[in-house]
Amino acid sequence: MYPVNLPALHIGDIHVATPIVQGGMGVGISGARLAAAVANAGGVGTIASVGLDLLDAQTRGRKKGMSTFRLREEILKARQMSNGILGVNVMVALSDYTALVDTAIDAGVDVLFLGAGLPLHFSDNLPPQRLKRLHTRIVPIVSSARATDLIFQYWSKKYDHVPDGVVVEGPRAGGHLGFKYEHIHDPAFALEKLIPEVVSAVAPYAERFGKNIPVIAAGGIYTGTDIYNIMQLGAAGVQIATRFIATHECDADPAFKQAIINAREEDIVIIKSPVGLPGRAIRNAFIRDVEAGNKKPFTCPYRCLKGCDFHTAPYCIAQALTEAQQGRLDHGFAFTGANGYRVKEIVSVAELMQELKAGYNKAVRQNRREPVFAEL
Repeated sequence: MYPVNLPALHIGDIHVATPIVQGGMGVGISGARLAAAVANAGGVGTIASVGLDLLDAQTRGRKKGMSTFRLREEILKARQMSNGILGVNVMVALSDYTALVDTAIDAGVDVLFLGAGLPLHFSDNLPPQRLKRLHTRIVPIVSSARATDLIFQYWSKKYDHVPDGVVVEGPRAGGHLGFKYEHIHDPAFALEKLIPEVVSAVAPYAERFGKNIPVIAAGGIYTGTDIYNIMQLGAAGVQIATRFIATHECDADPAFKQAIINAREEDIVIIKSPVGLPGRAIRNAFIRDVEAGNKKPFTCPYRCLKGCDFHTAPYCIAQALTEAQQGRLDHGFAFTGANGYRVKEIVSVAELMQELKAGYNKAVRQNRREPVFAEL
């Protein structure tokens, strides 16, 4: 028998018993209920800040101030359900990025994940001295060692401080991807190649600033064996999103979850999002209609993304994802990771976490290595 020795994830002084981060899934897929359940199971539960105000008919279209109000509400709701580790995901590309960052920090979230752009600037409410004293740990999401070095180099010069960790997301992730189309299936950009490169990129900053900077790997991680293999490459933890959709606690409509379960491998495709990025989604009638060149007329009350030209966009991505989250998939579509087709049943978060731990432990024993997760 092998002794239990939890490979906990440490982000600054935050101790995560099970090194699994639930990825932020926008427009209400990962809200308070899912985040609280993952936090209660020992991982990091993440609320996605984007589009929360679009889910409520009373706040939809009243953009100014409503996104931060709804985020604050969601954090409070999650905290009422859990004393575990809670995170918030904020997209740098959002027009209200700085306000959402300030809201998450003021609400006392444990970890702030910043993706969809380089998090180089903050509001005047977050000067360097306050940044260094925060309880909230700031973790950028990157797709390359180069982006990692740009962020850390800029922070070190401007703030005399560096992020508390980094998520490196590979091209098998779901949703919007930080890769060129031609790189998505190129083995040179596989997650397994990216992890050692990012680990090497943060090492000099960890030494210079005298702090542990964990690298968390994301994108296509599906089983406990995957977690084991990824952590052998130097990752301190993993981020998983798609598998948490098919849980009872996921905040999406049951029809959205069923779309994941029904998906075949050939249904999962790369689309061109109106925001100019490739994205991975489940092809349905809506996507086929867009691919055929049919424009979905809309007005834009949101102005949610800095880089979206709503005058020329064939459809509104925020509206399509909102419709899907609420189960109206004839008016939208579901994002998913490359392994989404492997999901065949809805389980509880606790069951999923236990399955991942058991799979990791089995891989440890097969490879005769330690440590192992504590199984429930």
